[in-house]
Amino acid sequence: MPAPPVARNPHGMGPETPELGDVEFRRFRALVKETTGITLSDMKKALLVSRLASRLRHRKVSGFHEYYKLVTDPQEGDELQAAIDLITTNETSFFREASHFEVLRSYLRSMRPVPMPFRVWSAAASSGEEAYSLAMVLSEALGGAEWSILGTDISSRVLERATKALYPIERSKSIPKDYLSKYCLKGQGRYEGMFLIDRPLRNRVSFRQINLCAPLPDLGPFDVVFLRNILIYFAQEEKRLVVDAISKKLKPGGLLMIGHSETLAGISGHYQQIQPTVYRAL
Repeated sequence: MPAPPVARNPHGMGPETPELGDVEFRRFRALVKETTGITLSDMKKALLVSRLASRLRHRKVSGFHEYYKLVTDPQEGDELQAAIDLITTNETSFFREASHFEVLRSYLRSMRPVPMPFRVWSAAASSGEEAYSLAMVLSEALGGAEWSILGTDISSRVLERATKALYPIERSKSIPKDYLSKYCLKGQGRYEGMFLIDRPLRNRVSFRQINLCAPLPDLGPFDVVFLRNILIYFAQEEKRLVVDAISKKLKPGGLLMIGHSETLAGISGHYQQIQPTVYRAL
């Protein structure tokens, strides 16, 4: 059998990366869709290669055809999870799209008394920055009352980082200074250049691996759900299935926040838009 074609490293260093042919790309795209609900466009082919090249080297397989056989082997569930962890996009930051946190503050001010327990779901939590941002807001507004945050993601890799709550110090720049001094600890010694979310806040936040495109476990009810910057990766039917399933986990009148490049227009009749990217469950 001839050796698989390889792409030369433009920097002339390190191992060469096998090329991903159109047939293999369609197979991986179908696998990602089936496993996560995410639709990969043709433009994502290079991204797929760059994300998975390290796994091909690690598993010592010569090309993507062999790697596909590996990740679809029922006995290689851990390798499939490793591939999904690498493929899924996990860009996030503390207090990203800050207007949504002001919406949450206003919502809490409008509810007097606030019903307890008050629960918020960070449904695409990635490495935890969103969930801990939400926790800081709830701590300021509700203090020692009965409230909690659930953060979920399909990637086990990022959830491990979220549970540790340890971040590079440069990621703290978007945290308000009063929150930073109150809820974050500066690393020392071998943790120099890092910061840790303080334990009382960490105790209010839990993380769980969940595939939003699979039947949801018994999670709710929630008062607020942040479902931000994930719908853009789904086709229209998957979007509808996800937001309709989440509507069943929201209390009537509860809020759903989506990303600023997303909309529910023409997708679901279970919500009323109250402002761009903010919806109320009916």
